[in-house]
Amino acid sequence: MKETPLKKISRFSSLPFAAIGALVLGACGSVFAQISEEAMNVIAIPDKVETAIGQLEFFDGVPNDYTIDKLYDNLDRMRGVEVYLNHSGAGSLNAMRKGNASIGADSSNKVTITEQLLKPASLYLTGNTSTLYALTYLDLKSDGPLVVELPPGMLGFLDDAWFRFIGNLGVIGPDKGKGGKYLLLPPNYSGEEPEGYFIVKLPTYNNLMFLRGSIAKGLDPAVENIKSKLRIYPLAKAKNPPATEFINMSGKSYSTIVTHDFSFFEDLNELVQVEPIDAIGPEMRGQLAAIGIVKGKPFNPDSRMQKLLNEAAILGNATARAISYQPRIDGVFIYPDTNSSWTTAYANKNTSFEADGVMNLDARPLFYFNATGVTPAMATSHPGAGSDYALAYLDADKKAFDGSKTYKLHLPPHVPINNFWAVTLYDTQTRSLLQTSQTFPTVGSQSEGFQKNKDGSYDVYFGPKAPEGKESNWLETISGKSWFTILRMYGPLEPWIKKTWRPGEIEPVK
Repeated sequence: MKETPLKKISRFSSLPFAAIGALVLGACGSVFAQISEEAMNVIAIPDKVETAIGQLEFFDGVPNDYTIDKLYDNLDRMRGVEVYLNHSGAGSLNAMRKGNASIGADSSNKVTITEQLLKPASLYLTGNTSTLYALTYLDLKSDGPLVVELPPGMLGFLDDAWFRFIGNLGVIGPDKGKGGKYLLLPPNYSGEEPEGYFIVKLPTYNNLMFLRGSIAKGLDPAVENIKSKLRIYPLAKAKNPPATEFINMSGKSYSTIVTHDFSFFEDLNELVQVEPIDAIGPEMRGQLAAIGIVKGKPFNPDSRMQKLLNEAAILGNATARAISYQPRIDGVFIYPDTNSSWTTAYANKNTSFEADGVMNLDARPLFYFNATGVTPAMATSHPGAGSDYALAYLDADKKAFDGSKTYKLHLPPHVPINNFWAVTLYDTQTRSLLQTSQTFPTVGSQSEGFQKNKDGSYDVYFGPKAPEGKESNWLETISGKSWFTILRMYGPLEPWIKKTWRPGEIEPVK
């Protein structure tokens, strides 16, 4: 019996595409005579193909059931990874909301505050130990329009449920640091807008209000300024407003860090069900729908899908770490003309992650995986005002920091700041303050007894034990763990901004 062209292809399925194309042309005679070998090389698929997800099998281009299952598993897992990375802001903010609710801050008028500054017991993404924090999660779904009576001297902002910037408050907000009444309006609000308020229209029901207070005149008066003057209440209860409660988070052991398992997607679904459908665009909604998260519908993935989404969360978390430690996008390295390890959290100082109509898909998780609070004020440097940050994830040789080794950071003379500078250590797993025997894993120009070199320069040491005579300039690390650090410049001056002054690299001490 004469072989058909199909059987000939099957017999030689292990041959290269070019050979298969030649066989197809030769076997099919006049049927395919007008299709060139070159065209077939990029059209036909062999009966067996080795890929990154294993061998795929076809019958004349038709995938068998085993291959179809494998491809759909891969597709669902990939889409899960995309959701994890692209919705990393929403996931992180929701984790913060749940974490703070666990210590009692479970409504708009319950505010967490660091009365004794932030301490390592609280897992908080790259928080600092040098400023006073006060924050709350505003629930306009439950409360409707909200009134915020803001104290004077605040530096704050509002972010929506996807951790996108909405507006500034305080010194760089419309009240110009004098304080005042803000009226926050929920999505699609069509009611009255009474006079006497700074009006802010919010695109989501859940929003973060983040405040920082200066402790230049002491921590206690800064705390009292907030606790005695900050008020949050529904507009409907303005005539008899409920009290605003304050929860001291200093030293409390709890987590606000996003998970890397199936619960990430469960939490994201809860958020989607609450928020307006147009809070995100069709493309982002499509990504969610592809894995079963649709507004107005239950999220009930079967065991197969739960397993794939659990794997996706692990891969998403791992990918965010790769983006953090070896960024390949422009605008991350502060000194790109050198081999410096110093980086910035905001690629190209862009807090929207979008430029020229293009969303930077790596810049977004780069920030959200490691930091909290989005405002252009954190990426804009004005000589002598505000603050700026430099991150070192790797040492001078581009290697991970080893907690069993000793390292040194040299800061040249005349550190260009109008206020103060500080170096803080973080845990590479939690991206939170490193937990050691030190109360605060921070040293800097405000540290008591901090030693200055004769030429006006400074040296900071990192290691499991302090070098002899350098205890005041030392940050403790832990053997068997890695770490990373952030150099914060408060009131940076022109030499920092123009990069004519720069910190040394963090080098192993031989």
